[in-house]
Amino acid sequence: MAKTTKEKIKKKRITFTLNNPDAEKVILMGDFNNWNNKKHQMKKHEGGVWEKMVMIPPGKCEYKFLVDGQWMLDPNNNQKCSNCFGSYNNIRIIPKK
Repeated sequence: MAKTTKEKIKKKRITFTLNNPDAEKVILMGDFNNWNNKKHQMKKHEGGVWEKMVMIPPGKCEYKFLVDGQWMLDPNNNQKCSNCFGSYNNIRIIPKK
């Protein structure tokens, strides 16, 4: 009997940024981390730019920032979709190649 091989999904290194010098704490949340506020705390760099690199499989992902306890859409991404809470999430398409 021939063995079938499962194709391993290659995740891509994606960097999210948010320019918000006044923020004290920014967390990246999305479907790639099950909207978990403990997984992807962002790091503040000089000039107030927050950054976080995550590994995400190809396809569509939805995300938002949690800034000092308040939800915030990505001001640099106008692609969004409605969510089940009556607000919006940003969308990012992760390419296969």
